Amino acid sequence: MKVTKDERVIVFMTCDKEEEARNIAAGLLREKMAACVSIFPRGESYYWWKGKVESAREFLLIAKTRRSLLAGLIREVKKTHSYEVPEIVAMPIIDGSGDYLAWLDEVLRTEGDNARKS
Repeated sequence: MKVTKDERVIVFMTCDKEEEARNIAAGLLREKMAACVSIFPRGESYYWWKGKVESAREFLLIAKTRRSLLAGLIREVKKTHSYEVPEIVAMPIIDGSGDYLAWLDEVLRTEGDNARKS
C-alpha cells in the first residue's frame, strides 16, 4: 500500500490533566493541524518507564488529520505537553463514511494548506 501525503490519519495522544488535553486540542485546531480532536475521559494506562512498570490515569485524545500535517501536529503537541516522552502515534484511515471523509478532506485542504503558508 503506497502512503501519500494526502492520506487521512488518526492520531492518538494521552495526557494526565484535563486542562492540558483541552489546551492541546485547542492548539491543534487553532493551528489547523487537525479537523477534529476528541477527548475521552480518564482511563488507566500501564507502561514501562525507566526500568519499571508504571501506571497513570490519562485522557485519550484522538485527532483526525492528514499525513502531510503530522510533523507540524507533533511539534505543536510537544510544545505544550508536560510529558518527557508524550504518546503521539498515527494510524491510517482506510475507509469510512463518505460524507465524513469529504468533510475531513475539505477542512484539511482549505485550512491546513493555509496554515502552512502563514
